[in-house]
Amino acid sequence: MSTLKPNLQTKWLLGKNEDAGEPSATALEVPGVKWKSSGLMLDQHQTRNSIAALLDKMYRLMHTDKGVGGPSSILRKIRGKKPPPGQCNQENDSDCCKQGKLYTTYKCSPPVSGSTKAVLTINSFQKGGDGGGPSECDNQYHSDDTPVVALSTGWYSGGSRCLKNVTISGSGRSVTAMVVDECDSTMGCDEDHDYQPPCPNNIVDASKAVWKALGVPQGEWGGLDITWFDA
Repeated sequence: MSTLKPNLQTKWLLGKNEDAGEPSATALEVPGVKWKSSGLMLDQHQTRNSIAALLDKMYRLMHTDKGVGGPSSILRKIRGKKPPPGQCNQENDSDCCKQGKLYTTYKCSPPVSGSTKAVLTINSFQKGGDGGGPSECDNQYHSDDTPVVALSTGWYSGGSRCLKNVTISGSGRSVTAMVVDECDSTMGCDEDHDYQPPCPNNIVDASKAVWKALGVPQGEWGGLDITWFDA
């Protein structure tokens, strides 16, 4: 066996540095390749084929929604910064980044189906609300009384769902809401994101009107298991 020392990108793909999770047992299973702490162990008799197979597997993992971290492909982690005074609006009990804490970011979300599982959170899209600036889709603010939502980056899909409706089901009821913004899963803990952490990859961030329509008691607003689909 010969040893190929992994560079940072290789270690990230293998999930072997402190900023990535462990890969699944078969995520990078390639004949003639074994992982050891000293590096990648390659069978000398299969080195050329092993490297080619490994690179092909790594490429496919990077370009599908099934990356090393499973169906929601971890991108990297960012280190939290303490918000300056007056920053990080905590309306609706929004979280603020904590100094030094590592936050996971994602480039993908779980596949969309006719009944996609998600977590419903609450956000104010009004001017001065905890949503921050105007909505990404139309550069406008939206009343708390209007059923609108922001979707995690993977589901936002580069704006392809902008100003389109989704149907949300939870608590025994359903409501139709318009997508107006992105809940950014790739960045956070900075001024542009009001020093709030990156959005998880399975979030439908909704206005108060959505929560009211679902009949959820106000004291229970904040986190609800739901399903959704494109209306």
